[in-house]
Amino acid sequence: MKAALRSLPSVDQVLRRLKLPEDAPRSLAADEIRAVLAERREALLAGGAQLETPIEEAVQARLAELLKPSLRPVINATGVILHTNLGRAPLSHFTPIAGYSNLEYDLASGKRGKRDVHTDDLLRRLLARPAIVVNNNAAAVYLVLHELAAGHEVIVSRGELIEIGDGFRIPEIMSRSGAILREVGTTNRTRLDDYRQAITDKTRLILRVHPSNFCVTGFAARPELHEIARLGRERGIPVYEDLGSGCMVDLRGQGLDEPVVSESFASGGNLVSFSCDKLLGGPQSGIIAGEGELVTRIRRNPMYRAFRADKLIIESLEITLRHLLTQSWKAIPTLRMIFASAVEIRDRAERVARQLDAFQLSVCKSESPIGGGSTPDQQLPTWIVELDVPNPSAFARRLRSAPIPVIARIERDRVVLDMRTVANEEEAGLVEAILSAR
Repeated sequence: MKAALRSLPSVDQVLRRLKLPEDAPRSLAADEIRAVLAERREALLAGGAQLETPIEEAVQARLAELLKPSLRPVINATGVILHTNLGRAPLSHFTPIAGYSNLEYDLASGKRGKRDVHTDDLLRRLLARPAIVVNNNAAAVYLVLHELAAGHEVIVSRGELIEIGDGFRIPEIMSRSGAILREVGTTNRTRLDDYRQAITDKTRLILRVHPSNFCVTGFAARPELHEIARLGRERGIPVYEDLGSGCMVDLRGQGLDEPVVSESFASGGNLVSFSCDKLLGGPQSGIIAGEGELVTRIRRNPMYRAFRADKLIIESLEITLRHLLTQSWKAIPTLRMIFASAVEIRDRAERVARQLDAFQLSVCKSESPIGGGSTPDQQLPTWIVELDVPNPSAFARRLRSAPIPVIARIERDRVVLDMRTVANEEEAGLVEAILSAR
């Protein structure tokens, strides 16, 4: 063992033999060499044999992995349009401004400006209300409650005390905001009188939460928003709706019954918040919109600065909002996939299938979920390519190792590729990945 330990080279010896990547400084390479030598020394002391892979190769592999971007584009062949693990809404194409920008600079006056201006006019035109942007909808909920109801009561139905994902729960967000939760009704049924009887001189807000990530059926009921809004007006209490999914376009023609943001205002809601990276089709962020006085108060809250969106988000969101304003649905990937016809998707599936002669496969109908905490009980018809391969799990793993990773799903012991979430320009990369995974 001592002889084996003495045979390990020094860091300088390995450095002299190592062919460094152009973008790797010697200090970084030296750190990786030390790590490899430490691993081998530990293995020898534990009674293991000397590894056959040359140290230089091991270091080269570590450097290559370190210098390779971790965040990479993938081809989503799962059929889940708003795939939470894949970044939810795929972004509309935009080229980030590489240098300085007028983020908070008024070019006309030459004085300091506000970052809100880049989205404010677009949101006013889309919603007919002033609005501000924060970094996600959970932040929006916290900020609204903190400003309008900290130290006071917020009335909310028990059936709307939802968990929004990754362990984040509405009651916990409310508690952290300083608002006092006043639950009314039951899990499955809440009446307007439940709200009315809960109002006291401590009430500052009535909260309605759209249960976008689950569905209660059967013996269930809750008041319509316009009824709650009328009660709020009678008692002088603002009504705030957390819509979550942020649907800005009526999708009922596509078979998706999801409330549209503008309908909340039409029903008398004073304030609405929602996510931008779900059915709106933009980057991760949240929007708070509503009556000017309320929005102004919320923007002046000291916590707004902690939750405001950065320049990349604002740039991407501005582009998405402009596409919404001009009704350029195909420029927003989420809406393009939702509006895609069955014929279009079937044609894509058949084009891909024709290039896979070496496989046993079938092209057949299926269904695509929206995902991302939206429309939980509603799906869209789609067409899939089913691959019959010897080891589906191993094949799916090889697909994920392709230069552009492909994320598929496995059903009935077959690899399933849903063509609704594969763009036309991704077909070549998909076929290449499938062929290389044989």
